[in-house]
Amino acid sequence: MEIRYNEKNELEIPISRRLGDNIEVLENVFADWGDLVKKEFVLERENGNLGMYILYIDGLADNAMVERTVTRPLLYEWRDYGSDRDRGFENSFTEWERIFHCETEAVDLSEKKTMMEAIDGILNGDTAIFIDGEEKALLLSTKKFPTRSVSSPEKEAGLKGPKDSFTENFRVNTALLRRRVKDPKMKEKQGIIGQRSRTVYGLMYLEDLVYPSLLSEIEERLASFTIDGILDSGMLVHLLEEKWYSPFPQVQMTERPDKAASAILEGRVVLVVDNSPEVILLPTTFNSFFQAADDYYNRFAVGTFARWLRYLAAYIAVLLPGLYVAITCYYPQVLPTEFLLAIVGARRDVTFPIVVEVLLMELLFELLREAGLRLPGQMGNTIGVVGGLIVGQAAVEASLVSTIVVIVVALTAIASFSIPNEEFASTFRLLKFWMIALGAIWGLYGIMLGILVLQIHLASLESFGIPYMMPKVSGSIDHEIEWQDFVVRKPVFTMRRRPLYTRIGERVRFRR
Repeated sequence: MEIRYNEKNELEIPISRRLGDNIEVLENVFADWGDLVKKEFVLERENGNLGMYILYIDGLADNAMVERTVTRPLLYEWRDYGSDRDRGFENSFTEWERIFHCETEAVDLSEKKTMMEAIDGILNGDTAIFIDGEEKALLLSTKKFPTRSVSSPEKEAGLKGPKDSFTENFRVNTALLRRRVKDPKMKEKQGIIGQRSRTVYGLMYLEDLVYPSLLSEIEERLASFTIDGILDSGMLVHLLEEKWYSPFPQVQMTERPDKAASAILEGRVVLVVDNSPEVILLPTTFNSFFQAADDYYNRFAVGTFARWLRYLAAYIAVLLPGLYVAITCYYPQVLPTEFLLAIVGARRDVTFPIVVEVLLMELLFELLREAGLRLPGQMGNTIGVVGGLIVGQAAVEASLVSTIVVIVVALTAIASFSIPNEEFASTFRLLKFWMIALGAIWGLYGIMLGILVLQIHLASLESFGIPYMMPKVSGSIDHEIEWQDFVVRKPVFTMRRRPLYTRIGERVRFRR
């Protein structure tokens, strides 16, 4: 039999009444599958034998559950009910209804009327049952994926708050959110993306808080492209961003369930992607990347101070090396005499120009950071610390760089590590090289030009209709709402209204 697929890589063959035809199709589709478990058997009935065909993928399905709930009741415990009318039923059951309602000892059962739906279920770890004489298949949920358990967050670790994080299991991730938001109004819209990977995704939101237009726009963007496979939520991020060329992320990712639950309570949408330990928060703003979960679990003064430090760290990470190059090359007269003499003394034996010296050390630190990430476990941390100390000291003693440059580059690296979002911090690590180039070419004028271009670019960005620089860039700002959780994190009892993500009329979240 010829197997036909459409442009979406979906099988265009219906389920046949003849069991033999269905078996032939499935044998062709799953040819050379060594991990496929399949069985054809016959049930002996007084009114004639009944053929059945069961198949599932070993490793994705719970084979013990299949034997306990399907094969054993059907093969060894098939009961003779007699006449359905004798047992009090108004109408007689068909063979399909008898198996569906009486024989299989499972709750999560569903009917599939197309071959592609049945195959999708098999690929997702379910067990498919085909019955002779029926133009539909029975799908039993038997998923048992190999996955790691819930562990502590690595990239967004904190001293306070929950210690669990998302995993690669889609259903575990949705359960972590359900555990925190026990509201029947929290909906989950599931879909499949990727023609070959068939990756499951889910949109989770509170029905009464989210804007319908936001939800529609997200669904339209997900349906606006076709791709072979989505292996992680990071791949999906690049397809959802409107201005892909921007170095700034226009959607936010997190591995913390409490942070995702907080976003849902603000009227945002959480996009959960199977096989990914991070979820996507939509929409987002520039300020959201400076917020950490610890801010809301500590006292407001401590949270505000930490947030001030992060904003200061962002400016240091971008501007400090460029300012050092611009001032020492073009405006040494603005420095105090003692400090200028210290710089001259430190560079007495250095032969490279200042800009080459700074670029050399910045690239060295970036190489050490990349090496530390790729090496396993404690070895990576050791390489990062010991390598930085040894190589930096050796470079100073060899008169390749000065001690002042080592301090500037080290302070810049520490500042970039202080930003709670790793993807956002990577943007500042890239922009510092641009500022170094502008400072070396035009001095402070180049730095000012770079800041101006960045501000214009940031003001032009949007995240699903929300201005990226909210609340600093907006035609109409509700100061009570937007400035309560900006640079200053106000006490919880004063934050009585939800932010502008939330639908109008549903923004009150705290009452005395």
